Amino acid sequence: MKVSELLRRTERAFSRAKLHYGHGTHSAREEAAWLISSVLGFLLEREPSRKQQRVIENLARRRIRERIPLAYLLNEAWLGEHAFYVDRRVIVPRSFIAELLRDRLAPWLAKEPRRALDLCTGSGCLAVLLALSFERARVDAADLSAAALQVARVNIRRYGLGRRVRTLRSDLMRKTGKYDLIVTNPPYVTARSMAKLPAEYRREPAIALAAGEDGLDIVRRVLDGARRHLSPGGLLVCEIGGNRRALERAYPRLEFAWPETSDPGAVFILRREQLPAGASTG
Repeated sequence: MKVSELLRRTERAFSRAKLHYGHGTHSAREEAAWLISSVLGFLLEREPSRKQQRVIENLARRRIRERIPLAYLLNEAWLGEHAFYVDRRVIVPRSFIAELLRDRLAPWLAKEPRRALDLCTGSGCLAVLLALSFERARVDAADLSAAALQVARVNIRRYGLGRRVRTLRSDLMRKTGKYDLIVTNPPYVTARSMAKLPAEYRREPAIALAAGEDGLDIVRRVLDGARRHLSPGGLLVCEIGGNRRALERAYPRLEFAWPETSDPGAVFILRREQLPAGASTG
């Protein structure tokens, strides 16, 4: 069997199984191609070994039968050209903030940050991308979950960033310092959406997804505390999924900037001086 035939067969199996995507792929064909290329390391007109074929077919069966995101089966997720280790201790990385970091947050960032925070870091993917984008910055990767921070440390080591990126267990910003830049992809799934999640998404840690009735429980705390954790002129970059309308209704006086990403309105930016003073540390 050639790779092209194996690709078609796996794609058909995934299509018939009516799987849900969104953990790095958007279709049965993309998912099949990722699985096969991850095992083989290539997609060419040649014959995989019988062992390789069995590995692919067994993983495909598990993907269909158990509805486990492929990223967990492969222990691999991608943001752009960067690969990260993942397992069920963290959600599968899929942040639109990564798109903004490719251009180093131009034109919103006036100068290169010396200290940056990846809040709700999960796998540590955005902390790694921050350190790669800003080579002089020291980065804190903060999360409430000790298990998630174990995964983050794996990725920090893989990229050789242990001297510049440190993990920090913190309930949002309670144990963090002051920064020139804070990026965060916090939980933002509404209660209604949580109740309807497909099986694949229910495999992820609920603590990293659920954010109350309107999906803003965590974002409110971030907005409440971010000002006192940013240096003058500092920037907050926050992902909120599809909650833009709810956010703007809740904060009609805040002048959110909505940078262009492949999902318009998924990420907002505020400068320190635009943020509310807040009554807590977040």
